[in-house]
Amino acid sequence: MNQKNLFATDLSGKTCLVTGACGGIGQATAEHFAAHGARVLVTDITDAFPGDCAHEYHRIDLTSEGGLNDLAQWVAAERPQVLFNNAALFDMGSVLDAGLDQFDRLFDVNVRAMYAVMQIVARTLTEHDMAGSIINLASQAGHRGEALVAHYCATKAAVISYTQSAALALAPYKIRVNAISPGVIDTPMWETVDGLFAKFEGKEIGQKKLEVGEAVPLGYMGRPFEVARVAVFLASAQSQYMTAQTIGVDGGSVLR
Repeated sequence: MNQKNLFATDLSGKTCLVTGACGGIGQATAEHFAAHGARVLVTDITDAFPGDCAHEYHRIDLTSEGGLNDLAQWVAAERPQVLFNNAALFDMGSVLDAGLDQFDRLFDVNVRAMYAVMQIVARTLTEHDMAGSIINLASQAGHRGEALVAHYCATKAAVISYTQSAALALAPYKIRVNAISPGVIDTPMWETVDGLFAKFEGKEIGQKKLEVGEAVPLGYMGRPFEVARVAVFLASAQSQYMTAQTIGVDGGSVLR
């Protein structure tokens, strides 16, 4: 073993693919990958990537067959060794009100697209006899039920389960598969989440965001870079003996 690289988070020579790259966590992770020397491929459904790093951006709808075909061609050409599988949607509603339309939308992005992207990258890696690291984005919501977030919680529980199954299936190919479960992270998406809680719980705008931050044992909402740092760890040689794991980045909110 090269002792020089034993504790390195240097990603030089690696190509990293980030989905959902235009959100808070995705953008921060792409920037962190680039800062650690990686070549970064980013995709989302917006027109441009807002991050401050060198990158190659493709606008791809991961819920369409055409989009998945485009991604497969891109992955086959670029052969990323690292996948940060981050694209997701959030919505709310009680089990009495949240219909199958919400179920279909959330499972289409959070589970179906997540699985499809993971499979595309894994197939390319195995076809070229390449080791790799796949990092799926779960959530603290995947470890517990929540009265108003049933569909979202179920999608993130599925991410954790698929991570474990894929890790066992891909271990013989030297492809590691892990997940990150963020807690409450201060991203632009939280403006939407806060508004939904205001609607369903009768709170003032901003009240829920304040409450959840104060309820975290460490006393504050996490920041995107705190998730990105863990992604760098999982992408790097530091985590080479880790697979099938889900790492909580939640300030102590979920005890496992």
